[in-house]
Amino acid sequence: MNFANLLFEQLEPGIHLITINRPQSLNALDPATVREIDMALDGIERDEKARVLLITGAGSKAFVAGADIVAMRAMTPLEGRDFSAFTQRVFRRLERLRIPVIALVNGYALGGGCELAMSCDIVLASETAVFGQPEVNLGVSPGFGGSQRLPRLVGRALALELLLTGRQVKADEAVTLGLANHVYPPAELLERGLEMARQIAAKGPQAVRFVKELVQRGQDLDLDNACALESEVFGLLFSTEDKAEGMAAFVERRAAQFKNR
Repeated sequence: MNFANLLFEQLEPGIHLITINRPQSLNALDPATVREIDMALDGIERDEKARVLLITGAGSKAFVAGADIVAMRAMTPLEGRDFSAFTQRVFRRLERLRIPVIALVNGYALGGGCELAMSCDIVLASETAVFGQPEVNLGVSPGFGGSQRLPRLVGRALALELLLTGRQVKADEAVTLGLANHVYPPAELLERGLEMARQIAAKGPQAVRFVKELVQRGQDLDLDNACALESEVFGLLFSTEDKAEGMAAFVERRAAQFKNR
């Protein structure tokens, strides 16, 4: 695929990287860039060998500094609503992707950038990372899911504090709050992301897929129904060749050779 605003590449077998590539705009999200993310997800979904997706931003200053204010300034109310709804659909698609998604946050992740990171499964942050939802400074609300995902991650009171004040959060605090998993020096961020991606890619692909789905679906259920869902998935995976291979490899003390079957 040829993109104007993204770099989309396979780094290693099964491990893909999307780089938001608008450094002149601090990788801000305009409608064209969101459409390209959607197209890249088409490619991931068609690739049966895909195991992990990494997402980052070009340059050292920003992961994604937010939605593109220049583009939004001229939008009509209907265009603004449509931009919000479309981006929400793309981010939800990312969240529901059958493979794990790891955000590599290098610099500013504000507004739409923070919302993009929150749509990923795991967030690894550079020491220079800064998170926040500063939309109130512009006289608007979050539009890409921030008012809904942030409370689910950090709790209602803290989310309201961040949303109402627009306060920005540095990397170490982001880990404390649950916005990021780990913090690394900038020069190590991509390699650390690759290390984690390799660990995940070596596991049973169907097990990884269903674990992600269990966590996402289960968090909106009561505990009894969530645990019942877990039992169903646990039993379902007993029908797979990967289950047989994984348990055989454990007993035989060798590395498993999973086939995604």
